[in-house]
Amino acid sequence: MNAHVLVVEDDATVRDVVARYLGDAGHRVELAGDGPSGLEAAVRGEPDVVVLDLMLPGLSGLEVCRALRARRTNAAIVMLTALGEEDDRVLGLELGADDYVTKPFSPRELVLRVGSVLRRTAPVDGPDAPLVDGDLRVEPAARRAFLGAVELALTTREFDLLAFLLARPGRAFTRAELLAQVWGWDFGDHSTVTVHVRRLREKIEADPTQPRRIATIWGTGYRYDGAA
Repeated sequence: MNAHVLVVEDDATVRDVVARYLGDAGHRVELAGDGPSGLEAAVRGEPDVVVLDLMLPGLSGLEVCRALRARRTNAAIVMLTALGEEDDRVLGLELGADDYVTKPFSPRELVLRVGSVLRRTAPVDGPDAPLVDGDLRVEPAARRAFLGAVELALTTREFDLLAFLLARPGRAFTRAELLAQVWGWDFGDHSTVTVHVRRLREKIEADPTQPRRIATIWGTGYRYDGAA
C-alpha cells in the first residue's frame, strides 16, 4: 500500500536514508527537520503516516504528537526513540502514538512498521458485522467506533485492541498474547498493552477507575466483560 509519509527528523543523514528506503517502497515522502515545521506539514498535508523523532528542536516529538492528537488527526504516528528512553516511549503511546522504533534501527524495519500501521488503518472490504455492546458500537470494515451518537477518536492501536477484545467477550488474554495476536509482535514491551488499555478505558468506560467493560485479570492480563 503506497501512502503519503511525513518524516520529521533533525538528523539529516537519518532523514535522507529513511526517505530513500520509504521512497523505494513506493511511498510519497515529505521531510521536516524540526518540530514546528513538522507539525505545520502534518496539519497542512494530512499525511497517512508521520514518522516522528522524539528529540526535535523547537518542539519535541511528544509535543508534536500531543498537538496532532488534539486536532483529532487520523494519521498514524510511528515514533523514533533512543535506547534508555522507556519513560518517554510510554508517554508517547499515552499521547496517541501507534508504534515506535528504537534507535539505532534498520531502515528496512521502519519500512515494515510503516507498512504494518498502514494495513491496520486501511478500511476492510467485506461484510464485517458491527460489534455492539450497549451504547458502544464498533464497525471493523469502516474502522469507526461510536459511544452513543458520538464517534470515538481512537488511534490505530486503540481501535485494533478494542475490536479484538469486543469480538471475544469473556475470554482472558495475557499482555503477551495481546501483543502477538492484535499487533503481530513476538516480542515487545508489555507496558504498550497497559497504556492502550488505560487510554481505551478513558474513552469507553463511564468511570475509568471502576471499569466495567475491560476487566483486569490480576496476574494474567485483560478480559472484555461488557457494560451490563
